[in-house]
Amino acid sequence: MTWTSHLKQIATSAVLLLLIVSFTACSKKRVAQAPTDGTTSSGEDTGMADTGTGDSMDGCTTTTVYFEYDQSVLTSAAREALKTVAQCLQQNPNTRIQIQGHCDERGTYEYNLALGERRATTVKKYLSKLGVTNSQLETISYGEERPAVTGADEGAWSQNRRAEFVTTDR
Repeated sequence: MTWTSHLKQIATSAVLLLLIVSFTACSKKRVAQAPTDGTTSSGEDTGMADTGTGDSMDGCTTTTVYFEYDQSVLTSAAREALKTVAQCLQQNPNTRIQIQGHCDERGTYEYNLALGERRATTVKKYLSKLGVTNSQLETISYGEERPAVTGADEGAWSQNRRAEFVTTDR
């Protein structure tokens, strides 16, 4: 076998492998669930924010804020919900939270990781503006890796475009 034919065989194998990986990645089947995030099925903000059902300090980590598609701008409902988080953190100065940014499954892994980080950072900046000390806040992005809801429709996607809060031990 000549060097040229060996390279052609390697290139052909690489292309086939990429095709197999691409088809496998696109074959995820998900079940849709109804949105409960304060948006309509078309993603319109109804002005209502889900306050979650966490078991931590009420208001500090039980709130979830939601974002529009491909956005890291806070909705009016998110800003209202964050006021409760800010009040709780100000009343509990030793409480530290991790702000977790999440995305829906659309977009590349890298893009969603960056978008999740922008969302978490936007929330952190807003809480700081409301008087929460930066030492109480840290951010992390999970991109599309931790969906709240499975499904491949707007109802599911709207619930996965979010920022959540977890108490940390720092």
